[in-house]
Amino acid sequence: MDKLRTIVIFTLVAISVIVLTPFGLTALLLTLLGLGRPMGSATAVIARGWARWVIALTGCPFTVTGTEHIPPRGGFCLVANHNSMFDIVLLLATVGRPFGFIAKKELAALPLLNMWILLLGGLFIDRKNIRKAVGSINKGIRRIKNGGAMVIFPEGTRGKGQGMLPFKSGALKLATKAGAPIVPVAISGTYDVFEKDRRVRRVPVSARFAPPVATAGIPGDEKRGALTDQIYDAINGMLRI
Repeated sequence: MDKLRTIVIFTLVAISVIVLTPFGLTALLLTLLGLGRPMGSATAVIARGWARWVIALTGCPFTVTGTEHIPPRGGFCLVANHNSMFDIVLLLATVGRPFGFIAKKELAALPLLNMWILLLGGLFIDRKNIRKAVGSINKGIRRIKNGGAMVIFPEGTRGKGQGMLPFKSGALKLATKAGAPIVPVAISGTYDVFEKDRRVRRVPVSARFAPPVATAGIPGDEKRGALTDQIYDAINGMLRI
């Protein structure tokens, strides 16, 4: 029964992506013509509705706390632990503002998914090519300085139910170089939705947002290290509640 339910859910999600493709292609064309800002807002609204529909489809009860800590305007970074692919769905459903994220370059080769990542403000990064990786990070910094929001998963890979992994060195550079506030986010339950045993399960999922942490004017590697510890401890503490 769980296997059949999983097939049905994935089929409906695939159909929904196909149905939304004409809008995506139109939005991408208009973005290339210089209408990126209004298209970004429209895309965010559609993505939020789609994500909430996907969560409802899975039957997962979800709770969200601390959304009042998300800045209503101006650039900022969301820094979250990373459990599964479902993390992005949960954030799309709950953040309430358009945001982009850093995606590995391999996703740029996936039709439709690559389009939506770009429309949502995502950036592809080639970790094996330092020059290209720096270029992607600089684009993200400019986006934040222009008032946008970016999501950072500083563990660098999905935890897959193992708990929080150590942050990668320099993982918070996107925020510190932009001088943007960081909103720590603790995500729980998402690994159990599907990736745990490859069947969609009705499990509780949650996102908790902590008060923003200022990064502007932080000098020296020592203080950046202290910032990393502060953000790590904030997320880990919320996961233990």
